[in-house]
Formats: sequence, structure tokens, C-alpha cells
Amino acid sequence: MKKSRSSVKQKKNRISMMVIAAVAILLLSGLLVQGNTIKNQLAVYDAQEASIQEQIDTENKRTAEIDQLKEYMQTDDYAEEVAREKLGLVKDNEIVFQEKEEASN
Repeated sequence: MKKSRSSVKQKKNRISMMVIAAVAILLLSGLLVQGNTIKNQLAVYDAQEASIQEQIDTENKRTAEIDQLKEYMQTDDYAEEVAREKLGLVKDNEIVFQEKEEASN
């Protein structure tokens, strides 16, 4: 009778160990899948970060150009350029030559 009880206990222990092993394998495989998903998301985020950093660099260059233009617009050279181009003004000692437009037939 003792042999049968011990063999029943051994079978129960084996079944319990198999169930525990199966659960552990399932958990491990779930962690591996989740790890791969996280790696893929990380790659996407890295690409987005690079794109955003490129945009930041472009905007910083643009800001520097605007600052240079702002400084130039405060100079006398800019005022003179605008007066010549927009208003058609000339200095006292300058002679202005204009091209004659040809009449279309």
C-alpha cells in the first residue's frame, strides 16, 4: 500500500512540476515577445528623435539668418538699398541711366 501512495505522490509531483515548468515557459516567452516589441518601439522613437533634432538644427540656422538680417536692416546700407530700389532715389552726384523699352507691334 505504501508503494502505491508514494507512486501517486510522485505522479502528482511530476504533474505539478510540469505545470510549473509550462507556466514558466509561457511567462518567459511572453517576456521575450514584449522585449522585441519594446526594441521595435525604441527604434521608431530613435528615428523620430533624429528627425526632430534635424528640424531643430534647421530652425536654429534659420533663426541665425533672421538675426543677421535684422542686424543688417538696422544699418545705413539697408536704408540706402531700400531707398534706391523701392523709392528710386539717387545720390546728388549720380547720373541715372534708364533703358528704353521697345514698343511691341
